[in-house]
Amino acid sequence: MSDIIHLLPDSIANQIAAGEVIQRPASVVKELVENAIDAGATHIQIIIKDAGRTSIQVIDNGKGMSETDARMAFERHATSKISKAEDLYALRTMGFRGEALASIVVVAHVELKTRNANNEVGTLLVFSGSELEKQEIIATPQGSSFTVKNLFFNIPVRRKFLKSNETEFRNILTEFERIALVNPGVSFTLIHNDTEIFNLPESVLRQRIVNVLGKGLNQSLLSLHVETSLARISGFIGTPSSARKRGALQYFFVNNRYMKHPYFHKAVMLAFEPFIPAGEMPNYFIYIDIDPSAIDVNIHPTKTEIKFENEQAIWQIITASVKEAIGKANAVPSIEFNQEGAINIPVYDKEKVQHTTTFKPTINSNYNPFKSSETSYQKPNKDWEKLYEFIDNPQETPKQIFTEIKTDDNHPELFETTDYNYLQYKGKYLITPLKSGLILIHQRRAHVRILFEDYLQRMQNKQGLSQGLLFPEIIRLTSKEASIMPVIIEDLSFIGFDIADLGSNDYSINGIPAGLEKIDPVETIQDMIARAMETGCEVKEEICEALALALAKQAAIPFGKPMSDEEANQLIAKLFSSAAPNYTPDGQIIISVLSDEEFEKRFK
Repeated sequence: MSDIIHLLPDSIANQIAAGEVIQRPASVVKELVENAIDAGATHIQIIIKDAGRTSIQVIDNGKGMSETDARMAFERHATSKISKAEDLYALRTMGFRGEALASIVVVAHVELKTRNANNEVGTLLVFSGSELEKQEIIATPQGSSFTVKNLFFNIPVRRKFLKSNETEFRNILTEFERIALVNPGVSFTLIHNDTEIFNLPESVLRQRIVNVLGKGLNQSLLSLHVETSLARISGFIGTPSSARKRGALQYFFVNNRYMKHPYFHKAVMLAFEPFIPAGEMPNYFIYIDIDPSAIDVNIHPTKTEIKFENEQAIWQIITASVKEAIGKANAVPSIEFNQEGAINIPVYDKEKVQHTTTFKPTINSNYNPFKSSETSYQKPNKDWEKLYEFIDNPQETPKQIFTEIKTDDNHPELFETTDYNYLQYKGKYLITPLKSGLILIHQRRAHVRILFEDYLQRMQNKQGLSQGLLFPEIIRLTSKEASIMPVIIEDLSFIGFDIADLGSNDYSINGIPAGLEKIDPVETIQDMIARAMETGCEVKEEICEALALALAKQAAIPFGKPMSDEEANQLIAKLFSSAAPNYTPDGQIIISVLSDEEFEKRFK
């Protein structure tokens, strides 16, 4: 039998290695900008064409490179950051493994112009798929200018699976924000398709956060600072009142490096738990400065997952520091009894006569509830057997049960009342008896299913009705959130939103869908944007469904709200006339059946 194990050719091995580091255009931006920061740059310009598909250019005023260093920088595992194994545990720089440039040059056309302070002229290098095509001396400013064109030109499958330009550019913005937030001493310019997206001057950290993520944050940031022998924790947290259900701004950094850390996230949430409603998420920007030997950053190709030697101790420090910041800022509202204009509680005055009205009911002594009469009210004859059949076989849709119910297409949640035997339990469930048990209906989820189908139909038919606001609401978005607005704003108008672009990522909400006057327009739009971003904005149908679901959840009946007989009857009837009454659009159970057998088991 012949041997079957062999070494891969360098070209294939390099492409595999490149795939670990360079996953999309955002990966190129991240690696090049981090290298520029490591080179001591104080100003970095990023110029993007077609979300990085056509070209990515990063220009910096850092140290630059000599001709020899420039050539060596594109070799695998070539680095100036480490020279021995021990150096791995004392790192504070970013690109230390020497894989970034070597990976980029394998999958793109790359041009480098660079010069250091010791040379009067610089170096030009041109690569195509790791092949050096040109090397010459040129006149160029001190620093480096990398231009990466036609990413994945030689791996068409990888290029084919890139997402839409909107999605890829949002990924670039994500990487840019993470780097800008941790380097306030560096000025940045970001240009996309000849439009300036960011122009961030050198600033203090608080101002950098506001410049990157929006002016509206400024008033809601609480300072965070604590020093211990293990680590220094600093940064900002949002006030409890600024917490939101979706799209919260949450960032952890360690030694000037962005990281994901679910365990530390739980520490923050524990500190906020007494001060925010369940399900809401606070903003936070937490910076951890720690001895590099106490962490391991080299456990993931993108270096966003980091191991800590003393995780539990740091968890406790984070929780304590967040609680302290909330307490010092007096962020939790309190009742003040000594303020001017406080509510005056009237004092009892026995001189004042209290007038009451006594109601005496009239009694009909001739009424007999058990005596039948031709004029007695008779309940409509409904075909309940078909409902029982549906419970036994959920694949059958019980639309035929409610054919007598007329609906108003403009207000599908309002329809003709029918008579059901039901019990409302704790303002959350509707319980209806069956021939073989009980059917339990989650009333809020049922309403979500009903509204979802309504809003989806409105978008498909472009029939949204808008209710103008007396005072328009202003919503301030981050650049990443604003990047999705051109994709969804038309669909929002079909639902009934009237939104105008004011520039600088600000929008005016001038109207909302008719019948939804009680919703918070700003919170609703933020929630819909967050859900649309989660879909990736690749398929129009998915975007519409995400928007419809977000609005349905905002507008649905809240937990604990008592329902009148008419409202409950309408909800049940409309639910069973929907396309999929058993589950919400995101897969939550609406209907559950408690059989007679289960009752019997409880009494044995």
